[in-house]
Amino acid sequence: MSKGVKDEASVIGWVELIVMDKYGNIKYRVGSSKENVLSKNSKDECKDGKNCAFFSSIPTKLVDILWSKNVITNVGIACIIRLVFAGLTENKFGYLAIGTGTTTEAVTDTALQSEIARKAATVTQETTSIEGDTAKLEAIFSSADGLIGTHNVSELGVFNAPSGGYMIARKVVAAVPVNWDAGETLAARYFIQMTR
Repeated sequence: MSKGVKDEASVIGWVELIVMDKYGNIKYRVGSSKENVLSKNSKDECKDGKNCAFFSSIPTKLVDILWSKNVITNVGIACIIRLVFAGLTENKFGYLAIGTGTTTEAVTDTALQSEIARKAATVTQETTSIEGDTAKLEAIFSSADGLIGTHNVSELGVFNAPSGGYMIARKVVAAVPVNWDAGETLAARYFIQMTR
């Protein structure tokens, strides 16, 4: 009796954060080789190629990132089923939210702990391991989004509605300080990969 082929699939994700001052200079870096370690004005260029995040269109030397794996939520998995199969319906995921919550993410989460802003993201399809296996959501948050004062941004989530809706993924990170009144911006990137 021959053994059958076992083909397992999983959905994973990771995040990047970039904080820039009003002149477009990188202000903070979260170490790419150690999860959730925030360092001010770090010059680490991820030379060894290990544990490096995706740098996309920004040159490596200029990127401040937070690279950290997330969780895919239970409600998110149910949404994937409704998105894929005929006869079922669901709204597509295209919104990024940021917050100040610090409770560790869990598969049972349905919202951020303390959301401060949400907006439509630019969504692109990219390749990580298998052609087209990754969706990248990217949004830049600033005072133009009604954010005022300062926040220590420490959580991100991906949603399928501009408010409410379902959250497919959430990640809690080392707090990244942002001063909206000083013209600082926060670029958030969330990568969701279907893999095996």
